[in-house]
Amino acid sequence: MKLGVNIDHVATLRQARGGNEPDPVKAALLCEKAGCSSIVAHLREDRRHIQDRDIYLLKKSVKTKLNLEMSINKDIVAVALKVRPYQVTFVPEKRKELTTEGGLDVIKESKKIKEVINKMHCKGIKTSLFIDPVKSQIDEAKKTGAMFVELHTGEYANAKKQYAIKKELDKIRSGAKYCKKIGLRVNAGHGLNSANVKEIAKIKEIEELNIGHSIISRAVFSGIESAVREMLVLIR
Repeated sequence: MKLGVNIDHVATLRQARGGNEPDPVKAALLCEKAGCSSIVAHLREDRRHIQDRDIYLLKKSVKTKLNLEMSINKDIVAVALKVRPYQVTFVPEKRKELTTEGGLDVIKESKKIKEVINKMHCKGIKTSLFIDPVKSQIDEAKKTGAMFVELHTGEYANAKKQYAIKKELDKIRSGAKYCKKIGLRVNAGHGLNSANVKEIAKIKEIEELNIGHSIISRAVFSGIESAVREMLVLIR
């Protein structure tokens, strides 16, 4: 199974203060060096973390695959068509949410999604829809012409009781099998971390897991000691 690393929260840290540090492009290159298979970045309509400039630089710099998460907003679509990343993943977007709160309602937005997917395919860009593991949404995703779906694992990640964890895990397993059956390729992500990723990684139909926040959070601790030592050397 492959790993896509979402670098949004490197940009979140940069935007908290302004300036150039930390640089999400540099983070992307280090992630590739560590062995990931793709770099994921979400260009939000409010530009709260990743900026347009980041996307253009990532396209030039990334040696694996650039997966651009995006809404179907016409301005964002225009950027994607100009940049031409390897893949786009359509996600729902609300201005007030801290992070993506659920899967895309493909049934409600089917016509618009299909139109944008056709534009992407004309530019040779692969397409994916971030959806909940629900049969009706999977069926509609297939009708849009999307190549992939990314199954939303957030409900599984947030579940606390063992029965609830099993229930959500079963939904993802069943959803992944059904996707494969009807000819959709399957990725998965959202809320995955070192404590819950193993069971998802066992699902053979899933090709790639997209993980960001937990990796960036872990990096703060796994790298902070060496950063302090480096600074001490410079000071001394």
